[in-house]
Amino acid sequence: MKNVVADDKPIAWLAGEIRSPPLSVASKREAGFLLRQLQRGKSLSMPESRPMPSIGRHCNELRIVDLNTTWRIIYRIDQDAIVLLEVFAKKTQATPKKVIDICKKRLADYDSM
Repeated sequence: MKNVVADDKPIAWLAGEIRSPPLSVASKREAGFLLRQLQRGKSLSMPESRPMPSIGRHCNELRIVDLNTTWRIIYRIDQDAIVLLEVFAKKTQATPKKVIDICKKRLADYDSM
């Protein structure tokens, strides 16, 4: 693989198939860049990322502003991986309870393995 550093954390996607949401090319690049920063151990903060303690410890959301949609990528930073929990279009001020519940369940299932 090109540009992979031996110390990069792998990305683990917990649900469904790995498929990019309908982002613009610029937003896909931004999401990829931010995920690569996380893999390399960089700590991100606002406006790119914010903590999500309502989901769990070390959980955050990447904030990707696209042409007509604001996307969120919910993730957790583990010792050995970046765990992706959910990708969704943000349409309201608050994160939907359904998204929080899905993320909590996925983490519980993942942690019990």
